[in-house]
Amino acid sequence: MYQNLALLAAFLLVYSIFAGRLESRLLNGPLMFMLVGLVLGPALMGVLQLRIEREGVKVLAELTLAIVLFSDAANANLKVLRAHEGLPLRLLIIGLPLTILGGWLVGMWLFAQVPPLELAILATLLAPTDAALGKAVVSNPKVLAPVREGLNVESGLNDGICVPVLLVFLALLVEEQARAPASLAVELVVEELGIGALAGISLTLIARQLYRLSEKHHWQASLWSQLTLPALSILCFAIAQLLGGSGFIAAFVGGLLASYLFAEQKHTLLQGSEEFASLLSVITWVVFGAVVIPKVWGSLTLNIWLYAILSLTVIRVIPVLVGLWATRFDFETRLFIGWFGPRGLATIVFAVMIMDYPLQATNTVVATAICTVLLSVLLHGVSANPWVARLAGRGP
Repeated sequence: MYQNLALLAAFLLVYSIFAGRLESRLLNGPLMFMLVGLVLGPALMGVLQLRIEREGVKVLAELTLAIVLFSDAANANLKVLRAHEGLPLRLLIIGLPLTILGGWLVGMWLFAQVPPLELAILATLLAPTDAALGKAVVSNPKVLAPVREGLNVESGLNDGICVPVLLVFLALLVEEQARAPASLAVELVVEELGIGALAGISLTLIARQLYRLSEKHHWQASLWSQLTLPALSILCFAIAQLLGGSGFIAAFVGGLLASYLFAEQKHTLLQGSEEFASLLSVITWVVFGAVVIPKVWGSLTLNIWLYAILSLTVIRVIPVLVGLWATRFDFETRLFIGWFGPRGLATIVFAVMIMDYPLQATNTVVATAICTVLLSVLLHGVSANPWVARLAGRGP
C-alpha cells in the first residue's frame, strides 16, 4: 500500500510542478495519468499494484462523475446556448442525437451478433464528451471564443443529457429480459428520473436556505465554504441512489439549480468542487491505465478497434458538420469542432454501470467503450496543441 501511495504521490508532485511545461507540448493530464498507470502497473513494470475490484472502480468513477456533473452544470452559462449562431445548442439538439443514431447504425454493421437495443446502449455510452480531455482546446485563448465556449458548454451538458437516454434504454432492456409489460420500462425511467430530480432540487434548496442563514449571521468561514458545493454534489448523488433514483440526474439537476441560486458566489464556491474533482480524476485515470486497460486488452478485436476509430471520426464529425450547416464557421473550424469531442470519464462510468444489467454482449460493449476512451486519450491528447497552433497561425 505504501509503495503505491509513494509512487502516486511522487508522480503527482512532479506533474504539479512541471504541468505548464508538459501541457504546452503534446501531452495533457489524463494522457499522462493513464500512461503512468499503464507503465507502472501490472501490464508493464508491475511496481504499481492496485488491488481494486470492479466495485471499487465503480465507486471511484461514480463519485468523480457526480462531482463533475454537478460542477459542469453549475458552471454552465445557459445564456450562451443561443450565442454564436446557437453553436452549443446545435451541438446538443442536432449533433448529439445524430451521434447516437450514427453509433447505433455503425454498430449494426460491425456487431451483427449484438442485439440492437444493446447497440443503442453502446452508442449512448460513447456520445458524451469530456471537458477535461478537451482542456487544451477550451482553455486556450488562441482558439476562437465561440469555439471554446461552444465546446465547453456542450461537454458540460451532454453527459447529463445522456443519462436519461441511457436509463430509458436500460429500462427497455430490463423489460425485454423479464418479458414484462412495456409499462414497467416507463415506470422504471420515471422513478429514476423523478426521484433523482426531486432529490437534486430539494437538497439544493435546503442548502441555499442554510447558506443564507449563515450569511445573515456571519457564521461562515471562507476555508470551509470551499466544501459546500462538493458536499452538496455528493449528497445529491448519495440520497438519490439510496432512494432508488438516479444519483447522476440528482447531481446534474442540483448543479443547474445551484447555478441559479448561488449565482453571485458560485465561482468562488465551485473552486473546491473543481479541485476535488481534479484529484479524483487523477486517481481514476491512473486506475484506468493500471487496472482497466490490461483487463480488457485481450478482448479487443479488429471490429472493436474499427468501431472505436469510427466513433471518434465519422460518427462524431458528420453529425457536427450537419449541425453547423449554414453557419459562418469555415470548413476547417467545423472539422476542428467535430474532432474535439473526446470521450472520457462519463463513458468509463456508464460502461462500469451497465455491468450490473443483463446484457447478452457485456464484454463487447464494455471493451468497445474502453477501447474508444483509450484511443481518444491518445489521439486527442497529442493533436490538440498542434491543431490549435495551426488555426492560430492562420489568423482570423
